[in-house]
Amino acid sequence: MTFHPNMPYDTGLHKSERRLPEQGEPFAFTPENRARLEEIARRYPPERRRSALLPALYLVQRQQGYISGHAMEHVAEEIGVTPAEVEDVVSYYAMFYSQPVGKYVLQVCRTLSCALNGAERVTEALSAKLGIKPGETDPTGMFTLMEVECLGACDRAPVVMVNDHWHECLKPGDAAKLVDDLRAKGPDAVSGCHLCVEKK
Repeated sequence: MTFHPNMPYDTGLHKSERRLPEQGEPFAFTPENRARLEEIARRYPPERRRSALLPALYLVQRQQGYISGHAMEHVAEEIGVTPAEVEDVVSYYAMFYSQPVGKYVLQVCRTLSCALNGAERVTEALSAKLGIKPGETDPTGMFTLMEVECLGACDRAPVVMVNDHWHECLKPGDAAKLVDDLRAKGPDAVSGCHLCVEKK
């Protein structure tokens, strides 16, 4: 007699799917990034070198634009962990990209404050302007559109993060203009964080 129910895992109750990272081109840090990584790693005891994993991944992303399978293997070797451990971190954090993205990554916050202030319509307007769905990159390779959870600017909703910078209070009717402004002015088109602007 058993109290455990019969769980037919092989017939559809639970199926896991693991997508392997895109391997990409062979990867190695530039001399500048390797020096920067060593500078960061020296902040930790040698037996805690793995604590530099997040900064190492940021360096990869800034160097290559995304974190390929080869880059994960390189970081694992440099940091002293397994490639699977690096992949765990890359796949956990939304700010790391495991496939190529556009020059500008538009991340629309869809959490409560932004949702109540029209984030879904902002996403629709950006999708219509770019001709892509969230998660896709436009044919020119300039824009990638994503929906993300809270960006921490609820009082300035809806917020769109363009690469590392905020664009606050974006109304759906202004979304297409933001795309045009990014094409024309580059990063100068974003409003930035009002706290940083007000401090100037």
